[in-house]
Amino acid sequence: MARPGGRSIVTILLFCLPCATALARTAEKLCEHSPSSLPSRAANAPTGSAFARQLRGLTDDQREDAILRELLQGNVPQFLRRLAPVTLHGASATGKALELTVCVAPDYVAIGSDEDFLSMPMRLQTALVFAQRYGFTLPTSKLVDAIYAQARVHFRPQPLPASGEMRTTRYYQHHDELVQEQRLALAAPLDELVAGNKKDLVLTNRLWTQPTRVAIYGWHRADGKPIQPLSTVHGARYADYSHGIRLVLAKAYLNGQPQSLLALLQSAETAPLVSTEGPIRRAGALVQRLTNPSPRPLTRVSYSSGTPSDSSHDSARP
Repeated sequence: MARPGGRSIVTILLFCLPCATALARTAEKLCEHSPSSLPSRAANAPTGSAFARQLRGLTDDQREDAILRELLQGNVPQFLRRLAPVTLHGASATGKALELTVCVAPDYVAIGSDEDFLSMPMRLQTALVFAQRYGFTLPTSKLVDAIYAQARVHFRPQPLPASGEMRTTRYYQHHDELVQEQRLALAAPLDELVAGNKKDLVLTNRLWTQPTRVAIYGWHRADGKPIQPLSTVHGARYADYSHGIRLVLAKAYLNGQPQSLLALLQSAETAPLVSTEGPIRRAGALVQRLTNPSPRPLTRVSYSSGTPSDSSHDSARP
């Protein structure tokens, strides 16, 4: 004898079969099928240590120009192009279960090769110009927490003494050396999702009222608590050794279906998955506003000489 309501149960199961099939795709496969659009790294592109030498004697502005140039030309290690999944769960206002998979770079943006790279702090505008050019954006503070929670490797934060040297290339290099020593001690593969080594530049509604500031957050300790609460104390042109840029693919997967991450951030229904402050108002317009579509002209660099063509000197000390 048929069980009461049996036909309805079968109908629902058959109706949801495509959904179940889509949800059954692993998060890893979703990100594997969303390859980075970064151009290939040129054979004559400088390594991380060579690039650091090129930065000696440059002004802060010249250094930012050089960083952006290398990034736009694809001088990024191969391992950063293999995106890692971060999955978040929640429910809609109607109680529908939501699963969001976000694809992120396994580590912070670096310049150079897999064998010789330098993790590169940079200004907010530099980060956004690069990220947007190749289909990425920046995380929110909630996403930074999720990345730390789901990272397979947790580095111990290593703050350096606070001084004017914090913004120099020499400090950038020294801190990166400390991180790489940890990586070797942990035998952590390059393409493993890692966290704890830097603070993040993040998106937040605060930047609507403070558009000349940069928002930073993170640098988690072993207990999962960040050293740096969400802060907009620094100007948008500020960067120091502790800052990192985590590339987040601008396309995310909501219940297995591709969606614009910025659109999800704007939606009252889906924003709570990746934001602790509710929807990011007009997220796309906010990113465009912060990016500034008219960057200054870049100075030229000749790889054959290994040094910038502009030889002026100022505050970006090595």
